Amino acid sequence: MILTTFAILLSFPDLASTLKGVDARAGASARLDCVKANEQCLKEATCSTKYRTMRQCVAGRQSGASAVTAPEAQGECRSAMEAMKQNPLNRCRCRRGMKKEKNCLRIFWSIYQSLQGNDLLEYSPYEPVNSRLSDIFRLAPIIAAEPASARENNCLNAAKACNLNDTCKKYRSAYITPCTTRVSASEVCNKRKCHKALRHFFDKVPTKYSYGMLFCSCPAGDQTACAERRRQTIVPACSYEDKDKANCLSLQNACKTNYICKSRLADFMSSCQPEARSISGCLRENYADCLLAYSGLIGTVITPNYERSLGISLSPWCDCSSSGNNKPECDKFVEFFTNNRCLRNAIQAFGNGTDVGVWQPQPPVEPTLVLPSAARRGKDASGGNAADALAGPSKLDLDNDLSYHICGTLQAQKLVSNRTDDSTLCAAGDSNAITRNSPAELVRPRVWSLFLALALAFSLTLRFGGVPTL
Repeated sequence: MILTTFAILLSFPDLASTLKGVDARAGASARLDCVKANEQCLKEATCSTKYRTMRQCVAGRQSGASAVTAPEAQGECRSAMEAMKQNPLNRCRCRRGMKKEKNCLRIFWSIYQSLQGNDLLEYSPYEPVNSRLSDIFRLAPIIAAEPASARENNCLNAAKACNLNDTCKKYRSAYITPCTTRVSASEVCNKRKCHKALRHFFDKVPTKYSYGMLFCSCPAGDQTACAERRRQTIVPACSYEDKDKANCLSLQNACKTNYICKSRLADFMSSCQPEARSISGCLRENYADCLLAYSGLIGTVITPNYERSLGISLSPWCDCSSSGNNKPECDKFVEFFTNNRCLRNAIQAFGNGTDVGVWQPQPPVEPTLVLPSAARRGKDASGGNAADALAGPSKLDLDNDLSYHICGTLQAQKLVSNRTDDSTLCAAGDSNAITRNSPAELVRPRVWSLFLALALAFSLTLRFGGVPTL
């Protein structure tokens, strides 16, 4: 019986790893925020000592101090680094709009830069949303009195809905005033106060109202007035435009000097990472996280907005004309806004009230260099409009099985996170291998299969040979 049971367990090699993945997702939501993790570390003598040693090692390394090059010092530094990698501080995150957000982000970046040794904007310091996409995308029809195809200004409807909600009306008035009050003959407003009030609006107002105004859809027949109202949502004359356009890389560098702007930008680049092999167009398969990250940029020096053109065309107020040898890098940064399939699809999906995917949010990717997305296939490679896929099943390219798209996303996740996902989920020809269920529901059929196999083995043993004595 023992041998039979052992043989059956070996036939389910992926069960443990799958259960581990579910536990990892559940554990992600239980992380301490960085303020609490820091306070907890300082109360413990061992952690406090290792933390202080790590900071001294980093500071000495940056200044080129000879003290940290001695073999004994190097050993202490390595020991402190390894200890901090296992500490909750290394896994701490922050919440957008929390009471001590700036202090939390300062602690996060201090730990991240100390342990990773770089300043790349490749990993979000914010906790994942962990919300069902449909809960957010179902809100769009609540705001829009008519579907996008009707002759209706949904952006006007969204503004009216905001005025009927006390919270939305309060915070909207709070940013309208500083964003429209002229300071002097040369200054149209106090941009700093305008940005701060805009951040409060998108941090405090329920998404069904703030998103309704920012991501509202416009009917194909009459887009001009609707699109301009959508563009004016953030009062661009103050919050967005300026006398001259700065170089985009200079703007990015200025953003990195501010903890909130730097974190919002990192969140955006992580949450809206496009992926050509994904049916959604997003590497993380999560429109909700992408929209939240995009709205989080509003009220920073990177503040993006819709350009004066029909359709969904977005950009920060900058250009790459004076980039010199860094122009390719500058163009790549701008294209993350102007030519981002994930962001465009997410905005169009919300505006239409269509949650085209019921995938689950992915766990955060561990810090690593983000690889460029794979070459686009099919229609995208020829310049087709990827956002058309959101219009309905008739426009989706389903020549290949859906499993190709989802498995392609799993493979891309593997490239970025170095995770060893279960390859049996993407077995060739098995279109039902990946279902549209939650991770817990993915595990359930396998657990029941295991129990049934054990019951069958026990039944056969009783019938033909009895239960062996242990």
